[in-house]
Amino acid sequence: MSESINGKVAAITGAASGIGFACARALVEQGVKVVLIDRAEDRLATCCAELGPNALPLAVDLLKPVEVSAMLPGILELAGGLDIFHANAGAYIGGEVANGNPDDWDRMLNLNINAAFRSVHAVLPHLVAQKTGDIIFTSSIAGIVPVVWEPIYTASKFAVQAFVHTTRRQLAKHGVRVGAVAPGPVVTALLDDWPQAKMDEALASGSLMQPEEVADAIVFMLTRPRNVTIRDLVILPNSVDL
Repeated sequence: MSESINGKVAAITGAASGIGFACARALVEQGVKVVLIDRAEDRLATCCAELGPNALPLAVDLLKPVEVSAMLPGILELAGGLDIFHANAGAYIGGEVANGNPDDWDRMLNLNINAAFRSVHAVLPHLVAQKTGDIIFTSSIAGIVPVVWEPIYTASKFAVQAFVHTTRRQLAKHGVRVGAVAPGPVVTALLDDWPQAKMDEALASGSLMQPEEVADAIVFMLTRPRNVTIRDLVILPNSVDL
């Protein structure tokens, strides 16, 4: 049995493309007012215009702690409340550790771990005070099954999983649910450097999912009765053997 989320307020980081934008669309279709958070102001404006009046733009650079700290007041001013926070923004780096660039790792780790944790910390006082709410992380199958060709990314998502599992237990007494969706490979901007032929082959073989399929899974998580928490929801293309 599902529970309506019509009339609730959500905020999504990394919402101007990929999974974040697909989730924004899915939630708007459920009657949710959604604050789309991203650093790309032009893309935010385009996305919100496409989604309609229940989509509201908030430009935040998640790598700037002062902007993250000011995020909650911005959300409340725009939308008048907050019930659902989706920590979705992230970056990807794969490849051999021996050939990697630690400076590139730092940026990805800061975004996938530090910025994600800071953003949740910024909105927690509001959710705890109202004694209800949902926090969803976009994690990855790499946070559950170590992926040999992406060790730094895998490490970042293992950190996310540890944070989800511990904060869920801390916040349950406040009526705040915490969960993670852990998708396999998804067609997003993180794959923009793929040659088109490789992308076409992966889509034809069923080894990639669309962002909308992840968004549907998140709607499922959010519409469970309040006495139920979906702690981890793994969603994979059928042809991925993980």
